[in-house]
Amino acid sequence: MENEIVKNYICDMDGVLISGDRMIPGADKFIARLREKKAKFLVLTNNSRYTPRDLSHNLQRVGLDIPEELLFTSAKATARFLKRQRPNGTAFVIGESGLTTAIHEAGYVITDHAPDYVVLGETSNYSEEILTKATRLILDGARFIATNPDATGPGVNGISPACGAVAALLEAATGVKPFFTGKPNPLMIRTALNYLGVHSDGSVMVGDRMDTDIISGVQNAMETILVLSGITKEEEIDKYPYRPTYVLKSVAEIKV
Repeated sequence: MENEIVKNYICDMDGVLISGDRMIPGADKFIARLREKKAKFLVLTNNSRYTPRDLSHNLQRVGLDIPEELLFTSAKATARFLKRQRPNGTAFVIGESGLTTAIHEAGYVITDHAPDYVVLGETSNYSEEILTKATRLILDGARFIATNPDATGPGVNGISPACGAVAALLEAATGVKPFFTGKPNPLMIRTALNYLGVHSDGSVMVGDRMDTDIISGVQNAMETILVLSGITKEEEIDKYPYRPTYVLKSVAEIKV
């Protein structure tokens, strides 16, 4: 069709393309349609555990061919934020390789000796010793950063506690509110749009959570699509003061 306008897509990962360790049916065909239309797209995730290379490998294992350069994580957004705010700083990091790698690549030293920041991400190893150390460092003046406010997230065996829940624990212990760099902070979406080289006008945010994905799109004046294959259920939509542009069962229904 002549003069057809091809939109840009920023798409969440967990609950949208994958659920636990399986691909959501039709996600591969959705990605194929994006490529067929030559649409610019980026997979954006609040999951800070893995590097983009690791995520690309994991997605390929379940049938989704998405190169690492099209994967943008809250860990990368956090590292870029830290580099802009305090270049060549220091941080005590609670997280896995996706977060530590991004922070090292930003020129930071990871240390538990009077760090500039305490940075909290996703991990399955939240020990009492580590949380106690973080609490004391924050009380001693370290700035408190967390990758994302998600209290829960989808796991292989069902819903699991996530970064936001542990951030709440540290906030209760210290009286210091964390600064969240991931969704729904508009900073992450703007950083992702800049990374992709597109504007919010003509771009679509696709996600499964009203409280992170859809509000991020709304705050950045983007068209939004809520898919019901993840966290938010259809009956929960009306409790929010904002609405998605479209509500679909899954990405399999997105025409592009």
